[in-house]
Amino acid sequence: MRFVVVGAGAVGGVVGGRLAQHGADVVLVARGEHGRTIAERGLAIEAADGAARVKVAVAADLSEVVFTAHDVLLLAVKSQDTVLALDQLRAATDHDLPIVCLQNGVTNELEALRRFARVYGVCVMCPSGYLEPGVVQAKASPVAAILDIGRYPSGIDDTCRAVSAAFESATLISLPRADIMRWKYSKLLMNLVNAVDALFERGEGAERLVALARAEARAAFRAAGIEFASEDEEAERRGDLLQQRPIPGRPRTGSSSWQSLARGSHSIETDAFNGEIVLLGRLHGIATPVNAKLQQWARRAAVRGDAPGAASLDEFLDGLRVL
Repeated sequence: MRFVVVGAGAVGGVVGGRLAQHGADVVLVARGEHGRTIAERGLAIEAADGAARVKVAVAADLSEVVFTAHDVLLLAVKSQDTVLALDQLRAATDHDLPIVCLQNGVTNELEALRRFARVYGVCVMCPSGYLEPGVVQAKASPVAAILDIGRYPSGIDDTCRAVSAAFESATLISLPRADIMRWKYSKLLMNLVNAVDALFERGEGAERLVALARAEARAAFRAAGIEFASEDEEAERRGDLLQQRPIPGRPRTGSSSWQSLARGSHSIETDAFNGEIVLLGRLHGIATPVNAKLQQWARRAAVRGDAPGAASLDEFLDGLRVL
């Protein structure tokens, strides 16, 4: 089994790097200066308990990869880049590869299933960072991630078990789960914090906004008949496995959406998070004003190149009638 990791940023870099570090056959697909730096110097993985530099194969584009029937594709791009990545993959190989969606959000698996027969979802719990070329940060240590996996839309098979075992052999915690989307919807609830974290300074007002966004989401889930893991289940699964600790010499960074603004990428994943709640609300008659405004403001901040935390919470709250 060889892992081809498409999107070697924060999550893809940490997971792909740990797999390679522990003996797995890995190819990272990384564009631009990030890919060139990895090719020249290796991938640097920084963590609280030390740094490692991992020599790993890297390709600048999927067209450079010579695929075989034994490859497993770990799709780790942001949700807004999923369709393009899948179409490029379809053009690059005729093999019916297993597609493992190592992504947040709940729509990537559906897009993959339009194009490939074997699709797997991963509930990604991987506090990580990527702000400079050739360097990723594992913010939790000694366990960097919990990566439970299941076949989409449901079930467990031999590939699922093999990928889970590979994660485990790389010191990443993983269980095969037949109901993986139930867990991914629960993770979607957690990811509603991302837009708030990217837009506003931390504080009680921001925490209240997150609570309101999640209340709208739960109402939309109930109206749509969507099951999701409870907070107690989430807490039990995490336990004390993911211990986030400061990385020496590195300032504290925020969520993946915070990092998107910090890198000036002019792209943000909010449509797949808050936007999914807005979509469910529109389909099932549930009002979602907080998520709709977060979606709008985050997209605008990314397009304009705003710095993280630069938005005014008071201005945002003006006109919202839910407070």
